[in-house]
Amino acid sequence: MSTVLFVVTGARSWTLADGSSHPTGYWAEEVLTPWRALVEAGHDVAFATPGGVVPVPDEGSLADDDDLKAVLAGLPKLSRPLRLEDIHPAHYDAIFYPGGHGPMQDLAINPSSGALLVAALDEEKPVGLVCHGLAALLAAKRPDGTNAAAGRTVTAFSDEEERQANLADKAPWLLETTLRKQGITVDVAEAWTDHVVKDGNLVTGQNPQSSASVVQALITRMAA
Repeated sequence: MSTVLFVVTGARSWTLADGSSHPTGYWAEEVLTPWRALVEAGHDVAFATPGGVVPVPDEGSLADDDDLKAVLAGLPKLSRPLRLEDIHPAHYDAIFYPGGHGPMQDLAINPSSGALLVAALDEEKPVGLVCHGLAALLAAKRPDGTNAAAGRTVTAFSDEEERQANLADKAPWLLETTLRKQGITVDVAEAWTDHVVKDGNLVTGQNPQSSASVVQALITRMAA
């Protein structure tokens, strides 16, 4: 059995380009679908957030889904997360980042998360990220300022998907474009389709529709 660390946003809002706040959090499916698959495969899952704050789901991700709400209520580890600042990568066999717009607010600039990703990428530890969770890669900077994922290929929530979600014009920056500016190759598919990219130990999914596929690819990588 392996232990997988989920690094979850602690943000409750996303500051838009005009300074207003857009309510957000983590995207429920991107936490629960991978969690369920890992547990069913016999793995243990731990949760960490910046400062150990209790994360909240984006209300838009619940969509009156009683199953999602029931599973969330039965996840005591999610309501008592570890402090991200106290995490040592050697204690975990793999790292996973779910999305929601929350990571655009906190994990994109969090030094503890960035250091964790640099260590995991350098040590060839399996790393999975999905949707806006890839914003965390922006903080994965080496001492010389270069990105630890530069030269790697990923997928992420696309600029087109952000436009179709009616938030592109309000966003302070767009994820796909900003990842490219860091020297990361971004391979996106048609909007809202299941799309996974595997680059060595780095496994990424484009959107919520990719949640199940990205975790299965991560499980496969963990078994390699």
